Amino acid sequence: MLDLDLIRREREAVAASLSKRLDSSEVDRSLSAIVDLDARRRELLQRIEEERRKRKEASRAYAKAKRESSEPLPPPPDTKAALLALESELENVGAELRQEMAALPNMPADDVVPGGKENNEVLREWGEKPALGDFLDHTTVAKEYGLVDFDRGTKLGGSGYWMYTGYGARLEWALLNWFIDQHNAAGYTFVLPPHMLLESAGFAAGQFPKFSDDVYHIANPNSDRPQFLLPTSETAILGAHQDEIFTEAELPRRVFAYTPCYRREKAGTHSDERGTVRGHQFNKVELFQFTTPDGAAEAFESMVDAAESLVRGLGLHYRTSKLAAGDTSATMRRTFDIEVWMPHAKGYKEVSSVSWAGDYQARRANIRFRAPQAKQTQFVHTLNGSALATSRLLPAILEQFQQEDGSVLVPEVLRDRVGTDRLVRPAR
Repeated sequence: MLDLDLIRREREAVAASLSKRLDSSEVDRSLSAIVDLDARRRELLQRIEEERRKRKEASRAYAKAKRESSEPLPPPPDTKAALLALESELENVGAELRQEMAALPNMPADDVVPGGKENNEVLREWGEKPALGDFLDHTTVAKEYGLVDFDRGTKLGGSGYWMYTGYGARLEWALLNWFIDQHNAAGYTFVLPPHMLLESAGFAAGQFPKFSDDVYHIANPNSDRPQFLLPTSETAILGAHQDEIFTEAELPRRVFAYTPCYRREKAGTHSDERGTVRGHQFNKVELFQFTTPDGAAEAFESMVDAAESLVRGLGLHYRTSKLAAGDTSATMRRTFDIEVWMPHAKGYKEVSSVSWAGDYQARRANIRFRAPQAKQTQFVHTLNGSALATSRLLPAILEQFQQEDGSVLVPEVLRDRVGTDRLVRPAR
């Protein structure tokens, strides 16, 4: 969440920043509510402190009078009820303030422009669009070449699920293992987190409360601690370090994880989202960094380069876009998308989003660091990036690398893992 002190000091600047992604009237309403609640909370704190002081003075005066009096004294008036009422009101106001603060999105970085997708900026492209004549779309190839069984996937999980088979499964696994090898070599620490998380992890990452309906919540009659299936391992990596304090020497902490990702978002029905392009479960390798504020810019550039280098290594044509404020996740200050070319759709699809959250997530998760000799701790900055999500790479490979005879070349870096240099239609 945002810094309450910053809102107090620079309300107009905060409003201007948030208005890049929200309606100005909504921003004004939220900030006004926060400022009013904060003022009421501080007023209540002062009244409670004063009431406690008066009670202590009255108690001491009564004790002294009782010692000095030879006659029984009537009991002093009971002011406890008034104090309890103030404390109850303070608790309610504090809860309302926390709710308003938690609902605020992050402030976009200064270099991020207002608006939605229409204002995204293409920064660079790599490679050339393949010159294809007649070609099969990736869904047809996946079915006819025995790479993905959509019917049995639907039989198992319902709409929006699929099952990799044969060389399709080997290609999927080869991609994941190649990514893992690259990140291990780059010095990231590999983790395999639980897939079922407590709701505190969802709040820390900024998915809750606003996007609570986007995840699969788990009904567990044997536990009073609600859980959900992770939508991305970003949530797990961040949540694993809640309430921790790093030393400055431990930063940057560079971690990556492999997990399936589970999301309730509507499965694709348009022609450009068929097949494995969009579904309720997909595989992803996720990069994450905890850094000092001064180290965040370098970390961001290194993570963008890591994601781009994987797509280049596969030989896929792609572009990198800088997202406008309205197309950036509510928790992030800046996001670059790496998007591969999808020939059948005559457009690009994102396979990696690299994002910088500033200290927004760290405040929600209470993750800090202490510099040498420093008395006070500071909040870390967090960054995350897909490197990569596989369910859109398979369609891009099946189309970009399709040959005139209908076969599909396997990216050279994956051939030893897949066990073949090309995919062909099985003999009938």
